[in-house]
Amino acid sequence: MTDAKFPSTTPEGAPAVSDRNSLTIGNNGPIVLHDHHLVESLQHFNRMNVPERRPHAKGSGAFGTFEVTHDVSQYTKASVFQPGSKVDMLARFSTVAGELGSPDTWRDVRGFSLKFYTQEGNLDIVGNNTPIFFVRDPMKFPHFIRSQKRLPDSGLRDGDMQWDFWTQNPESAHQVTYLMGDRGLPASWRHMHGFGSHTYMWINEAGEKFWVKYHFRTDQGEQNLTNEEAEKIAGADADYHRRDLFEAIARGEFPSWTLHVQVIPYEDAKTYRFNPFDLTKTVSQKDYPLIEVGKMTLNRNPQNHFAEIEQAAFAPSNQVPGTGFSPDKMLLGRVFAYSDAARYRIGTNFAQLPVNRPIVPVNSYSQDGHMRFDHTGDAPIYVPNTLGRPYSDETGPVEDSWENDGELVRAAYDLHSEDDDFGQPGTLYREVFTDEQRERFLETLTGQLEGLKRDIVRENFVAYWTNVDADLGAKLAAKK
Repeated sequence: MTDAKFPSTTPEGAPAVSDRNSLTIGNNGPIVLHDHHLVESLQHFNRMNVPERRPHAKGSGAFGTFEVTHDVSQYTKASVFQPGSKVDMLARFSTVAGELGSPDTWRDVRGFSLKFYTQEGNLDIVGNNTPIFFVRDPMKFPHFIRSQKRLPDSGLRDGDMQWDFWTQNPESAHQVTYLMGDRGLPASWRHMHGFGSHTYMWINEAGEKFWVKYHFRTDQGEQNLTNEEAEKIAGADADYHRRDLFEAIARGEFPSWTLHVQVIPYEDAKTYRFNPFDLTKTVSQKDYPLIEVGKMTLNRNPQNHFAEIEQAAFAPSNQVPGTGFSPDKMLLGRVFAYSDAARYRIGTNFAQLPVNRPIVPVNSYSQDGHMRFDHTGDAPIYVPNTLGRPYSDETGPVEDSWENDGELVRAAYDLHSEDDDFGQPGTLYREVFTDEQRERFLETLTGQLEGLKRDIVRENFVAYWTNVDADLGAKLAAKK
């Protein structure tokens, strides 16, 4: 870390002549080009911002620990989940659609990204505050994000654009029901649950494979805002959630979440009534109850937001022995996209930055690129070699395999016995929401309907919610 108490220098370490006055010809004369400290200061200033994340641009986070409290070694050999394990970690929370300066309290899904610094490398769990998502095929993801951003002509956000996308993609109904319900306006990041959302793989020491879903349940209790509260806060303090987390930790009120997992036997996934790899579906806790694993506690604020939060890079490709991927199409798309986005946003060697680097030694054959500062000296840079540099050469079946040979197709998932797009959101509305939550839900949807300008979008809006629940659709139709 740079010593902020040391006299100021140029980036190259020479003493800085002046950080207040430019070099000019006389007191009132023009500035000269060879005032290199001024020129370099302006050059760096012009480049001090990195491109913002396309989704999840606005957010913040904190550091902490994850400690295992229950034995789940029968399901995974990952060291981070073994009895007695305690590791350092980083969490970042965010909104999905808003840009870097948008209000924290807009109605939106919240990102819930975690990085565990383990003895087997970094494990990232990159999810949201809801257990599902809007789409289930990564081909749709760029279109979804664009529909939530801004119009090409006016540059304004637009309800018609959002609802046109949602109503033309009925798979979105489950997530949109969550979004328009109370969870769309969490009171704070401390008071919301978090989910890995995708289904992942766990492998135990015997090589047995299981499917798992991560649930981080807030120990502070789930709390949400009303529409009126959220709107008032958005105008008064756009950084409300960022401020709340930072100040709570500064006071010594360390927020925590208890990690549970749902464990699904490997073979069960093939015939389970819902497709467990469809990101728009949940797996019933009645069928696969929550199993407690451990506790995550955030107890240290960042010292430098840009270096430790803005430059933090999370990617579901960061798995460790004992964990792995699943056939979830969205997960597999993110396995490529997230690390690639980090290379675009913060550079080829982003993994060498202190906030991203693992706590274990790295011996990677990836070479060179912008801003590489860790290197392997004059060791061989190719494989195989006979000069003593180790390299991996495993052959044969891999332990986390699930892929099988088949004809290449472009098609939707095969439907399981109870798969459809509107069943689970209908159950959520009728059986999970309370009477008061249903009233607030109708109020929110009515407000959304009133903001739509195009007749076709309004008609599709009513039809969409009628498919979720006929009575709900009738109430909305009466307001159209």
